[in-house]
Amino acid sequence: MLEALFCLAAFQAPPEPRPTMDEFMGVNGHTVQFKPSLYARALRRVRDYHSFEWDMGKETDFTPLFPEARNRVNWNDVYGSWQKEGFETDVCIMFNNTPPGSWKDVARDAKAYGAAFARAFGPSSEKRLVSSVEVGNEPGNYPDEKYRAVFESMAKGLREGDPKVKILTCNMIVGKSGGYEKSVDCVKGLEPLYDVLNIHTYAMADGWPTWHRSFPEDPKIKFLATVQDLIDWRNANAKGKEVWVTEFGWDATTKPNAKSGDFAKWDGNVSDEKQAQYLVRAWLLFSAMDVRRAYMYFFNDADEPAFHAASGLTRNFEPKASFHATAHLHGALGEYRFSRAVEKKALELYAFEYVHRADPRKKVWVAWSPTGSGRTAEAELPVGKARVVRAERMALGPGEAPKIEAPGGRVAISESPVFLWLEE
Repeated sequence: MLEALFCLAAFQAPPEPRPTMDEFMGVNGHTVQFKPSLYARALRRVRDYHSFEWDMGKETDFTPLFPEARNRVNWNDVYGSWQKEGFETDVCIMFNNTPPGSWKDVARDAKAYGAAFARAFGPSSEKRLVSSVEVGNEPGNYPDEKYRAVFESMAKGLREGDPKVKILTCNMIVGKSGGYEKSVDCVKGLEPLYDVLNIHTYAMADGWPTWHRSFPEDPKIKFLATVQDLIDWRNANAKGKEVWVTEFGWDATTKPNAKSGDFAKWDGNVSDEKQAQYLVRAWLLFSAMDVRRAYMYFFNDADEPAFHAASGLTRNFEPKASFHATAHLHGALGEYRFSRAVEKKALELYAFEYVHRADPRKKVWVAWSPTGSGRTAEAELPVGKARVVRAERMALGPGEAPKIEAPGGRVAISESPVFLWLEE
């Protein structure tokens, strides 16, 4: 018996490799407003906010008209145009506008909808337009027991409709449910019905009325800690499930604050340059954690001075510095996966190593000043016998990224990460 157990242990599958940056980086889009040909210049994963009400109206027992929504939007056209530009689509089913008490029969209706959606758009369907589905976004208006009922039934339907579709929870938190997140206790015991635990995280230093956001490495905030809490909970309660960050971001507007109203004291704005720096560094930080995917919020904004209203990669569909920085990160590390932290000194220096998916001899080191103060410094990275064959700083505009000198790993670091290609 013991010999058999030892044999089983010896033949356990090796751990799945970390995702490459191409697989890892995503953006939050929105149905017919998203312009796939524009954002394909920056990355190739997109998350959509998909309205349950658009598909079903006010009747939860309505029979969906897929591929059309009840309001006549054709999802084959929408998601097909995204697929044509090389995007992989994650769909978040939002039912915030469907009050908890309006379901005719939750068990029946949520399951029927999930099955119909998966059959129409999942990986086994004819067009294979959707690879993953989230059951809810931030359903704070749903009591825990009601969300669990909707999740369990819709997930059962999704599994039945297409076993290949990945199923995600809504925004989860370890602890009590809140206005925008549900406790992991809501899905405890339902592990066969989901593949991914989902979380949103923002670098909030203060809430209302300033909504002040800090830099991503700030040790005083919970930006990374809440994600690690979910990873730890997963390790103890739901082994084998993935963790995705499906919302994170920073606002950057050129407009002055309103003189009165809810956002008169808003202090959540950063410069275009800071937004670009923080987004790139956040992707790097998440890639060093046990996170399989991270989607930034948002694809576009209208330059409004308000919370979550200036978070776009583009401003009125014109690329911001964050768009160019995202495109540069994706281009530089798209075929590379996180390998190790070379240096990790709080408020001084972070340096991570990334290794090519096909050739482990190809490595890129990324180094930066993990601060929000504009700090710069000289650093000597321990490259050893490796030769720096190419070095550049994160792009903030169109065209090639700025080339830099890094003899023997000696480099000037700032809040804009530097990229060093090494050859041994």
